[in-house]
Amino acid sequence: MSNPYQILFVCTHNRCRSVLAEVIANTNHAGFFKAYSAGSQPAGVVHPSTLTYLAARGLPTDALVSQSWNDYSDLHFDLVVTVCDSAAGEACPLWMKGAAKVHWGMPDPSRIDGDEALIQAAFDDVIDALDEKLSALRRSLT
Repeated sequence: MSNPYQILFVCTHNRCRSVLAEVIANTNHAGFFKAYSAGSQPAGVVHPSTLTYLAARGLPTDALVSQSWNDYSDLHFDLVVTVCDSAAGEACPLWMKGAAKVHWGMPDPSRIDGDEALIQAAFDDVIDALDEKLSALRRSLT
């Protein structure tokens, strides 16, 4: 593949799961994927625990923002991936019509109540699951 495979990860508020997926794709699969994340109703800020647990894994957190999918209306995506169930049920903007769409439903680790170990385990589980999905996608494209 000469050009990176362009992916947009969508979660309604773009503050946790879609951001995790963007970072994992761009870091663990750099050069193969070029990923972005957005929301239909962005929160405007990335959840602090998202930043904490990405950093704990040595993954970059600089310049991460919560933004609207309309910010990418001028880009072409090969694939749009919804990672939360509410986003999966939303109608995508018309400009996304050329992209393939899939749903990778992930639990929201930012909503876990419990001690630090339980919250970290929830984030680790989602990070690992997203990386496994991206690895499988990569294998299917080569």
